[in-house]
Amino acid sequence: MVNLPKTNELGFFEIRLESIGGLGANLAGKMLAEAGIMGVNLNGVSFSSYGSEKKGSPVKAHIRFCDIDTNIRDTSPVERPHVVGVFHENLAKTVNVVSGIYEDTIVLVNSKKSTETLKENLKLLGGTIAVVDATGIALEEKNRVNMAMLGGLFRLCPFLDVEYMKGVIRKSLEKKYPQAVQPAINTFERGYNEVQFQTFSLAEGQTMPAFIRQDTPVLGYETQPIGGMVVNPGNSILKDLSISRAGMMPGFDDEKCIHCAACDNVCPDFCFVWEEQADKKGRPQMFLQGIDYQYCKGCLKCVQACPTEALSSLIEVEGYEAEHRVPHRFNLAVNA
Repeated sequence: MVNLPKTNELGFFEIRLESIGGLGANLAGKMLAEAGIMGVNLNGVSFSSYGSEKKGSPVKAHIRFCDIDTNIRDTSPVERPHVVGVFHENLAKTVNVVSGIYEDTIVLVNSKKSTETLKENLKLLGGTIAVVDATGIALEEKNRVNMAMLGGLFRLCPFLDVEYMKGVIRKSLEKKYPQAVQPAINTFERGYNEVQFQTFSLAEGQTMPAFIRQDTPVLGYETQPIGGMVVNPGNSILKDLSISRAGMMPGFDDEKCIHCAACDNVCPDFCFVWEEQADKKGRPQMFLQGIDYQYCKGCLKCVQACPTEALSSLIEVEGYEAEHRVPHRFNLAVNA
């Protein structure tokens, strides 16, 4: 009989996955639940919550485990997780990915950064941070981020059977995608083996922040704007779509560009910055200046459309966006 390492007052061990659409957190949650239910005979449940169902939008997956004799009658979102899996570290810019954690909650982050840096970025007072470069592993193994994160999550949940999970991966892929079986297992194993941990103790006199329910509306009948005005529309120039990038981004080589605007025609998010200049014959023409990465979600449609290889696929590196970003004129005006 498997013993869960800890449970809440209802007898549940709870996991919450914070991700964006396209990284496979929903599937990872289902596979985690299957490994607990079928692999080690626990009761369990998995479900996801999300807004618009599209690539790049925030997604949460919720998993609960309990003893086989405990009934699961709670299907509300996981608000007090024992384990949090953050599939995209930039989510912390707009989403409180560590809301409701306990002092001993383990937070697994897909990142290349140190645990000390992540502690500061996530504004954690204490607890255990685990870090794995799931994106880098997935790119090297030509597989998906969710397999590397799944390996890391199994490391954090030692009551789950690793060999059973490998069997699940093999069974789910071998009929339709037999060539993907070994890369997926390799990615899973590397995620499991390459996790690094560090526990931070609370400073003397410090306590974890009080838990606040996340489903409490920010705007109510007393606090909403007059006339029901939408103060943060989806097309606002203040939007930052960089959290939607999943490890890749376009790079721009001005010397190869013929300013044909093929990239601009396929870009869904108004990323390209143009300026009217005189051509060699003195005639006015629009010339591409660069990319405003604030609005780039890394779809790479522009790279596919470019006829001269002026645009190329790059692995996103810390600081590249800030160094190479060309802001739109309206952003310069807003920030002035």
